[in-house]
Amino acid sequence: MITTTHTESFFSAEPDSEKSRPKLRSLEQHSVPAIKRGGAPRWLMIWFWACIVIAVAAATRRFIVLIGPSDPGAVMSGLNAAFASRTMLTLAHIIPATAFVLLIPFVLFRVPGQKRLERTLLLLGVTVAITAYAMSVDAFGGWTERSAVLFFNSLFLFSLGKAFLYGLAGAVIPQRRWLVRSIGVLLGIATTRPVMGVFFATSQLTHLEPKQFFGIAFWIGFSINTIAVEVWLWARNPFTGCYG
Repeated sequence: MITTTHTESFFSAEPDSEKSRPKLRSLEQHSVPAIKRGGAPRWLMIWFWACIVIAVAAATRRFIVLIGPSDPGAVMSGLNAAFASRTMLTLAHIIPATAFVLLIPFVLFRVPGQKRLERTLLLLGVTVAITAYAMSVDAFGGWTERSAVLFFNSLFLFSLGKAFLYGLAGAVIPQRRWLVRSIGVLLGIATTRPVMGVFFATSQLTHLEPKQFFGIAFWIGFSINTIAVEVWLWARNPFTGCYG
């Protein structure tokens, strides 16, 4: 059963006078996570758009590699071969994932028809999560990668489910907060890319092969996103904590 937070109940109450309404609206806007109103700091905006670009670029590259000829001598030949061995599953994962990422700005920026877009985002998210579970069965990075996928994919689904339930209950503030959480987790796949770049650049010092650091990069990248989003949400409204 969904219960509303103190903040939400406060906003849903009828103000005692006309004079208090502007203040209530101002407080409500501050509590609902939104980028369009300038509620996000510059560092978060840069991170957000960087993740969007990196995620789309990575998916596009993976799609091209899957349909094009492979180079056995390439540094990532082992990873490319792993994805090529399950082409249909990989496509079933990256196509809805790309659509999800491209839809994120429209949902967060509150364009007309938002409810329909949110439902579409939910369906895409569930598809991405299910295919991610399936791909982790034979994870390239072994148990380290598999454990990261199981943990963060479950966190993504949980956050998406909470957003959906709060949306059904008409609880706008917690619904948006949990939606932002789910988006932050999913965009963690973009943050893993520069982390992997660091591992590649230092491989001669660490002597780690892609199979060894692939899962570690997953844990680092997804953790960075999850923590960054939670810090921002707490900073905006500490009264709702991590459950509002």
